[in-house]
Amino acid sequence: MPTIIDTHCHIYYDDFKLDWDQMLERAETAGVKGMIVVGADAVSSQQAVEIAASHPTIFCTVGIHPHDAQGVDEATITALEELARTTPKCVAIGEIGLDFFKNRSPREDQERVFKRFLQMAKKLDKPVVIHDRDAHAETLAMIKEAGVTKGVMHCFSGDLAFARQCLEQGLYLSIPGTVTYPSNQQLREVVRNVPLERLLLETDCPYLSPVPHRGKRNEPAYTRITAEKVAELRGLTVEDVGRITTMNAGRLFGIPLWDESTKIAYRIRNSLYLNITNRCSNHCTFCAKFDEFTVKGHNLLLDHEPGFEEVMAAIGQPKDIDEVVFCGFGESLLRLDLVKQVAQALKQRGYPIRINSDGQANLAHGRNILPELAGLVDSISISLNAADAVTYGKLCNTPFGEAGWQGVCDFLREAPRYIPDVTATAVTVPGIDIEACRRVAEELGVKFRVREYAEVG
Repeated sequence: MPTIIDTHCHIYYDDFKLDWDQMLERAETAGVKGMIVVGADAVSSQQAVEIAASHPTIFCTVGIHPHDAQGVDEATITALEELARTTPKCVAIGEIGLDFFKNRSPREDQERVFKRFLQMAKKLDKPVVIHDRDAHAETLAMIKEAGVTKGVMHCFSGDLAFARQCLEQGLYLSIPGTVTYPSNQQLREVVRNVPLERLLLETDCPYLSPVPHRGKRNEPAYTRITAEKVAELRGLTVEDVGRITTMNAGRLFGIPLWDESTKIAYRIRNSLYLNITNRCSNHCTFCAKFDEFTVKGHNLLLDHEPGFEEVMAAIGQPKDIDEVVFCGFGESLLRLDLVKQVAQALKQRGYPIRINSDGQANLAHGRNILPELAGLVDSISISLNAADAVTYGKLCNTPFGEAGWQGVCDFLREAPRYIPDVTATAVTVPGIDIEACRRVAEELGVKFRVREYAEVG
């Protein structure tokens, strides 16, 4: 069962009065473990606060929607600031922004109110929940002018170029049920091409019901449908998407629903990964662990290196696993004896074994370790990353100097003698000649795979 957060809902509307308890039960059954009830004016902001106060996993925001900006005075803004400041479960300022599609409030009123709430968010150090419709450039310009770098573009409706501008400003993108609409290819392109670690899920209920409920009242349970669509677009499971977006919501809003415990055994798609060391031979310039130690929502920062019994306990008895992969935020083959011991135990259970490696184990151990992996390891992916020693040295900061790149090549050339499936990989770091790397792999007699830059796991 996934853990999902509906990060934008309006469940204070009368639409939910008749089946309130059943609506919450359906959300729980669908895996929606938390919600953020978003205020849109003074009255609904107070309602959102009251709902959050009575439910442990529901949180709230306060703000003025651009439709309701006309006539909003300073006294109202001051009152909402005090409400945000004194409400422990108020996690953001919003829904605020600009709407030049319907223009229900004059533009000057929209801009005046938006500016004041952006200032409020900065003052209170809270993220913002942004409404932006037909006002992309103006909305982002005002966010930049206010110096706001924490927030989310709710119901994201821009193209990929605008998405990247928002990400550069530090904002998250929230994906609603419209991603399921057949005509909304633009949003699906965004979902496919931006880091999943910067996406959130929402319903905006009672509006924007996903297919197959389009035209009917939306509700938090349907966040699951959006999660399933995102999983389909990204080649992940709904559990993966739920875990990652829950982590994202936890980071942005401070919602304590993300499991931050360190993982020794962690699952992505139908593979079980083993994280047994954070040590590496190299110090690669593109390695994500120098920014953070999470992969697809899993925390991989170890406080100690686990032994055999601890690793096996973490593995347990997994079901529906296609392979077990030695791959954490470190070089597993630095712990060669543990790799062999665990691999042998898992092979006896019938699991295929793969290793992701930097290919420098022979240099690190001072001997050819590949014969020791024969019969234990079914496949190995080795980071080639460059087509020559000079580029490799600059990119990977190998401790072995000029011998580093040659050591990787020698390892790749030798590996097929002992391991049935050998693949060289290269990351699309800007400036790297991927086709030259492919040619090197072909000359070494191994397969080649491209790994996307800034896409881990």
